[in-house]
This record gives sequence, C-alpha cells and structure tokens, in this order.
Amino acid sequence: MGCVESMNYEIVMRGATFKESREYIREHFRENFDVQPGFKVFEVHLIGIPPIAIGLDGDVVIFPYTKPCHGTFLLRVEDKEEAARLRALKK
Repeated sequence: MGCVESMNYEIVMRGATFKESREYIREHFRENFDVQPGFKVFEVHLIGIPPIAIGLDGDVVIFPYTKPCHGTFLLRVEDKEEAARLRALKK
C-alpha cells in the first residue's frame, strides 16, 4: 500500500502516547509483538519510542502511526495479507 491515507482504517485512539498505545495493544489483543522504530507495516516505516507494539486480531492489524504535525494515532486496518506477513515474521 505505502500510504496510510489510502487505507481503509479506523482510528482507535487519537493523540495517544507510544506508552498508551503499547499498553492498549497488550491489554486488548492476545496476539501482539514489539518492533523497533523503522519496522515496516503496510510498506510504511513506523516511528516512535521503542518498543512499538503491533496487535493482530484475525485479519486486523492494530498499530501506532505518527503523522508529523498531527500526532500519534492508534489505527486498526483489516488486511488479510499484511496480517499473514506479520505472523510469518513473528516465527
């Protein structure tokens, strides 16, 4: 994909800190893992304070996305292929 604006996403949290995002993902999604800044999700490099948590729920990917000048959002995107790719990387 490469551009968050072109995705069909749902905003779970607005103006969240990376700590709040990480805690939310760990609390609400059994399937989660941590990555370092620069990790790519949907061909977009994540930025933030490590560790950055990513959650998976079926075909849904939940991740923090920082939009410069607008802040950090916790996004929910349904994408079977990206969820499968991330699961394969976890192993």
